[in-house]
Amino acid sequence: MMLHRKMQHLYVGCDVHKHQHTAVIIDCFSEKLGELTFPNKKNDFTKLISFVKRHTPQGITPVFALEDVLGNGRELAIFLLERNYKVKYVNPSLSQSERKNQASINKSDSIDSQCVANVLLNKLDALPDAVPNDLHWALNELVTKRNTLVKNNVVLKNQIHTYLSHHYPNYKNFFFSLDSKTALEFFKAFPSPSKLNGITIQKLTAFLSEKSHHNCSEKKARQILDYVEKDGDTTNEFQDLRDFIVTSSIKQINDNTAIIASIEDNMKKLIPQFGYKLESMKGINTVTAAGIIAEIGDISRFPNADTLAAYAGISPMRYSTGQTNKNFSNKLGNRNLYQIFFQIAVSLLSDPKGKPTNAYFYDYYKKKLSCGKTKKQSASVMDLKVSS
Repeated sequence: MMLHRKMQHLYVGCDVHKHQHTAVIIDCFSEKLGELTFPNKKNDFTKLISFVKRHTPQGITPVFALEDVLGNGRELAIFLLERNYKVKYVNPSLSQSERKNQASINKSDSIDSQCVANVLLNKLDALPDAVPNDLHWALNELVTKRNTLVKNNVVLKNQIHTYLSHHYPNYKNFFFSLDSKTALEFFKAFPSPSKLNGITIQKLTAFLSEKSHHNCSEKKARQILDYVEKDGDTTNEFQDLRDFIVTSSIKQINDNTAIIASIEDNMKKLIPQFGYKLESMKGINTVTAAGIIAEIGDISRFPNADTLAAYAGISPMRYSTGQTNKNFSNKLGNRNLYQIFFQIAVSLLSDPKGKPTNAYFYDYYKKKLSCGKTKKQSASVMDLKVSS
């Protein structure tokens, strides 16, 4: 007798973690056949194969599903693919929805694994194949590392600002932003006004001129000393410790900035290997292109621009019942990709020199405003244009 296609498989859902994985096997009727927890080590992956074989009848083939195929589950996915097993990728939102669709909501590795297996059974044909591409993985790692360093620099600058607002209450009057290399070099050498004791205008002018590549003159040096004198004595208890925190934080920022520059150089080498021409579009630089590729992966998995927009959460959510049709702003989708498209749209509309970066997009934006849409709604429509 010919079996239904789904009856020809067993379904193995894997909940992957840093140190260990949990696998649950179900049949085509969602009945749990077994469960196994094993270490996240390549030598122990054979335990999973042996476990699955013990529960697999003759003529039945197992299908695996993992929530993560680029991070903690990457090695397991590669291990299974090398042995010609069929491996699917399950978006965590699908397994989460499956878990919440219960009378009593509980969470454990066992439950999560069974939810992954149920999603695999119900959406076998719709789920994407797990393709842990090494090139995509490498670029994704660079993007993640860069984002971490950028966020770390923001935290460090906020910490420095907290101390400087006590040491130099008026520091923003002579250094508007801590993003300036000259500002960081100044506060690294003079973390508090006490370090300026004995420093003449001539010495300070020479220091600023060297660090700013001759962009700062005696006027800046005099301005700094005038504000320091105006602020008076700002020495606090444990001043040496405060100075150490400022200088060490600035050193960390400089180190992170150098690493970020090195990461971007490596991005420039990797991006051409994908064959995309993203950087040919105005508003997209190396970092933006790398972010798009890292979030999208293989663009061919999207049959058209509409599915890409839906994946990014750009396209509106439609509510239709009877003769009622409404569109709502979409808060779902890949929010990282959504933010990238939004930044591109904003950059295309900016006109620092009186002319928009892209006249076509700017005219389209103005047209939507004239139709009665708000600026936010018009920007969302711009995101759709950018994604297409």
